[in-house]
Amino acid sequence: MSDINPFIYTSCWASFNLRLVRQNKYRRDYHVEFPVVSAKYYPGSEMASGEYFEPRKKGKAPLAILIHGWGDHSVLPLKWMVDGLIKRGIACFILYLPFHSSRLPENKTNLSELTDDEWFVGYQMAVTDVRQIIDWANQNSQINHQKISIIALSLGAIVSSIAMGIDRRIKAAVFITLGGNTGKIMQTNSISRFGNKYRLPQETYLQNQRNYAKYLIEVDDKGFENVEPTQRTYLIDPLTYAAKLKGRPVLMINASWDELFPRDTSLEFQRACGCELVTFPATHAGIWIWYPLITRNINRFLKTSLAD
Repeated sequence: MSDINPFIYTSCWASFNLRLVRQNKYRRDYHVEFPVVSAKYYPGSEMASGEYFEPRKKGKAPLAILIHGWGDHSVLPLKWMVDGLIKRGIACFILYLPFHSSRLPENKTNLSELTDDEWFVGYQMAVTDVRQIIDWANQNSQINHQKISIIALSLGAIVSSIAMGIDRRIKAAVFITLGGNTGKIMQTNSISRFGNKYRLPQETYLQNQRNYAKYLIEVDDKGFENVEPTQRTYLIDPLTYAAKLKGRPVLMINASWDELFPRDTSLEFQRACGCELVTFPATHAGIWIWYPLITRNINRFLKTSLAD
């Protein structure tokens, strides 16, 4: 495999430390820590962490890996989903991303302080963390490793789309508020904190878009591992991996007035992977007013995509 691939990873015995936090007749809840094996990681961030929720029932359970978005608060809507998934016999693993405050680099207090290099390393760590969880699931006698899915939100959905694109052990995925084509996202979003920092002169932006389009054609022909990107950000763009998701169970749930992922970027990703798209009339954060319908769609999708 080419050195171009920043996500090179060899499956190994996953050394996970599970600490029982609580239990009842329906489930066991654990806090989890495991060593980071990514080729690069933040200084002082050698350990990854998360929470594991195990249904107390006979037989092997499917596993849903839940991954949050920007900010620690984005873990909450995923935690709300756990009880319903457990009742359906699905084990849940909530991964705390390298972008969670508990895992940020030393002397960094929030994501806006990360350098471009630290962002890139964060993605390397996150994708590897997901693949380690899958290794661990394969070793866990309580989990059906043929039925591993991901439910991910925003920043976590970016990580998950990359992970699924390069690891076929992920059988199904739900991406909540996601778009592809990072250059277009940065140029056309309406989030003020991104405006002055990332927007380019129009001609520069258009040339970059032409370069990325050419890159995607080459990737489709040769594979991303064998095409030298003119910009490193191509390697952490969901659109780069979207074609790898064709024919696989993927559900996108998006907001029609998403400020971060403009609708055109969501449709571009959806067309590239050919997945199902459900759109709610909401903003990026406001999509959770549709929580009951969101979970209904997720339950319907998982029931179908993970069926025997």
